[in-house]
Amino acid sequence: MPENKKKLDHLVSRTKVYLIIIAVILIILSVLEYRAIIPSILLYILVILYTIWSNKKRKAEISNKINELTLNVDKAAQSTIINSPFPLVIAETNGNIIWKSSKFISEFASIDIGNYLIDIIKELKMQIENNKEVNDTAIYEKMHIGNKTYKIIGEYIKNKEKESKEYIATIYFLDETDYEELLEKYENSKIGVGIIVIDNYEEIMQRATAEEKAVITSKIEKNIYDWVNRYKGISIKSERDIYTCIFEQREIEEIKNSKFEILDEIKEIKTQDKLQSTLSIAISEDGETNFEKYKSAKAVIDIALGRGGDQAIVKQNGKYSFFGGRTLEVEKRTKVKARIVSQALEELIKGTSNVIIMGHTNSDIDAMGASMGVYRIAKTLNTNAYIVNETVGTSLDIFIKEVKENKEYANIFIDKNEALSIITPNTLLVVVDTDKKNYVEAPELLDKTDKIVVIDHHRRGTDYIEKSILTFHEVYASSACELVTELIEYSEKDIKLEKTEVEALYAGIMMDTKNFTFKTGVRTFEAAAFLRKCGVDIIKVKKWFQSDLQTYNKISEIVADAEILNGTIAISIYNKEDSDANITCAKAADELLTISNITASFVIGKMGDQICISGRSIGDINVQLILEKLGGGGHITVAGAQIEGMTQEEVKQELINRINEYFTEVS
Repeated sequence: MPENKKKLDHLVSRTKVYLIIIAVILIILSVLEYRAIIPSILLYILVILYTIWSNKKRKAEISNKINELTLNVDKAAQSTIINSPFPLVIAETNGNIIWKSSKFISEFASIDIGNYLIDIIKELKMQIENNKEVNDTAIYEKMHIGNKTYKIIGEYIKNKEKESKEYIATIYFLDETDYEELLEKYENSKIGVGIIVIDNYEEIMQRATAEEKAVITSKIEKNIYDWVNRYKGISIKSERDIYTCIFEQREIEEIKNSKFEILDEIKEIKTQDKLQSTLSIAISEDGETNFEKYKSAKAVIDIALGRGGDQAIVKQNGKYSFFGGRTLEVEKRTKVKARIVSQALEELIKGTSNVIIMGHTNSDIDAMGASMGVYRIAKTLNTNAYIVNETVGTSLDIFIKEVKENKEYANIFIDKNEALSIITPNTLLVVVDTDKKNYVEAPELLDKTDKIVVIDHHRRGTDYIEKSILTFHEVYASSACELVTELIEYSEKDIKLEKTEVEALYAGIMMDTKNFTFKTGVRTFEAAAFLRKCGVDIIKVKKWFQSDLQTYNKISEIVADAEILNGTIAISIYNKEDSDANITCAKAADELLTISNITASFVIGKMGDQICISGRSIGDINVQLILEKLGGGGHITVAGAQIEGMTQEEVKQELINRINEYFTEVS
């Protein structure tokens, strides 16, 4: 095989390096001691003779190995491997390079390929060790070398030398640069479908003068079209306040990098009484067809609107990216939706066998008050209703104890197991004060019926209950109790609330607004006024929120231990074991906001295996966006999160990182 011999003569061997090193050592020795000259020459001649002999033996071994690797094919096949049109190298899994093809040498002449080969051989060896049935198994991997992309294929056999534990691998480098560039071009040319909604179109039209209406709408429309054209998109106006648009994937990345500057541009358009215009934007790439992408975008725009508007959401490969959403929600003055939902809820209750009501885990008085209100609606319509509650603790102890003294409520509170035993496909399941699938008292109930109603006021997350047949979701509202009060107020039936129910609804509003301080709008006070007419005992409700001396001392210690971040953000750790840690942390976070110059506060507590965080803000900082990154949610001014698998100190550091991220994104 003369061709093989010719190629093998060019074998790059470490032997040449050793010969040079030996020669240098012998020369130095001869200079230092002249009597060593003749012995050095003789010794070097012996070394050269040994090298020639060992090289001949090595070449014979290599020839045998090539025969093994080619499965004893004929000389033509061997020549094909040696003259391979793509880079090829033969190596042992101990890192020793046996042979390189001429194409390999020329392809990587200007590149230090050594480190790449080390990584490839390590990966190959790892796969061999993990593969129980070792038999010519190939590895496939893509690697960027220089300015090209290669697909790496490695085929190996066991080294048949005695006592050898190594393998001999043939590693091929297939140039796939053109394919990768074509694939990238294809991916970039994919389209995403977007929907743009003017959040407060109705309010603008109501409050703008006749002359302003045409000017404002034309300015908004021009800005939207200019923004879409800026990113080479196409846009059409599908309704008076809704636009549908299309972008290429490469432009969507540019839009994300610019952080949807259109959101700030639109807010510069105001009515004479300074009402800002705001947009909600949804862009989705998820879906095989353009229609599926449009349906996905419609679902995403619902999330944006459910989070208060004035923000953009991009959905790619099932993941969401959020932009904006830093301003306070604008209260909607119209109550048309409340009337429509109230009538629809009554119709659903009439057509069901029974009603099961549940709030969120670690239930509070807002969830309980809203549940009591829905219970009364159902009972007025002569339908059996039950409230799922497994929460115990100071937040509800006093209330639950007082409620159960009333015979009417003795059997309405049930646990998860009881609920599962009575729920049927014809049961109406009403979820209050949350819209998260995994945050309800009994998530299993969601799969037992398709008749689900959601009443919530929190900013919507991505894990919301999608299959609800009726949703009353208003993020401007102070509380779930405010929404349920409106449903009762605008019911076609004359609903007579019991005193306990009135007080529970009022307490829910009072708690979530921190005594009518946060998130209070005109409709909040109107709901409170309606409950006052129903005979609420305000002093009695206030007593439910009073803290005992022990709790007050805990809160004082938490406040005293607070650290101040960036001069305005207070962070404190409540490190005592406490089943009511979430309540204590919430009260401490509220108390921290009463300190001068503090614009946001976070208190970290421990509840069993979970770490809870309570976040509060006066409105300058969106605590919901910060805690959402830790798996939580809420509102701009009130938010919380629960984390597992971390210590309080680790959670604190992660919280600080998220706060810093928030300010980086703002800037």
